Amino acid sequence: VNWTGVTIKTAILANLLKSLGYRVKISNTSVRLLYKGLSKGEADIFLGNWMPSQSEVCDPYFKSGTVVKFIPNMMNAKYTLAVPDYVAEAGLTHFKDIARFKERLDGKIHGIEEGNDGNIIIQKMIEQNMYNLKDFKLIASSEAGMLARVKSYLKEKKWIVFLGWSPHQMNKNINMVYLNGSTEETFGADNGSATIYTNFRKGFDIEYPNITKLLRNMTFPIHMMNEIMDVLHKNKSMKPERAALDWIKGHPEIYTPWFKGVKTRDGKT
Repeated sequence: VNWTGVTIKTAILANLLKSLGYRVKISNTSVRLLYKGLSKGEADIFLGNWMPSQSEVCDPYFKSGTVVKFIPNMMNAKYTLAVPDYVAEAGLTHFKDIARFKERLDGKIHGIEEGNDGNIIIQKMIEQNMYNLKDFKLIASSEAGMLARVKSYLKEKKWIVFLGWSPHQMNKNINMVYLNGSTEETFGADNGSATIYTNFRKGFDIEYPNITKLLRNMTFPIHMMNEIMDVLHKNKSMKPERAALDWIKGHPEIYTPWFKGVKTRDGKT
């Protein structure tokens, strides 16, 4: 899925697999289509399963056994609604405050791409009139499009509620505040705290036990992702793959444990 964080992780994994002698193809798609592809064997691995926010989309596949949840690759992430700091200072700090400021917000909540789990949660909140949001409208966009809109609103001190998450460079270059109020019915308890899992299709671990060892070993510290994303923010022309590989080369303490028990495709250590 075309999010900065999972793009970085996917680029790292793809290059590691190539170095071990495997052929790799990366495909970009939406969350819903991705899980359909995994369940049908049209894709093998996904590194961006944000839980619990993606539960509505992916749980049926986990329960049927067509997609394996596997293990966490990142802990202590966050995914929930956010506002600029001046909006929070004016009193919008909780989900229940959003409806009170409907006019200032133009009755809109800004999400990312169509079919994204965050958008699904926002739409459910609207349709079920959670927090009195029945008269609000979800504005779907790309990650880049939504953040560009947020930055344009900041310049004029306009009010906006948008999807925010960590790790991401937005936490450094946007003065933002995450809203309180998330529950198990929305972005999860503990105000949107998230764990990101590695998923693969049914049977992948049997067919590729060596790659499965690599996947089991691969975890991504929050500080690592933030530092790579900061490089990308400062170097607009740099591709995520380049920024990720440059960072990895300078941090053997991170990547060395990933290769424990892993061999090349032809069985060499």
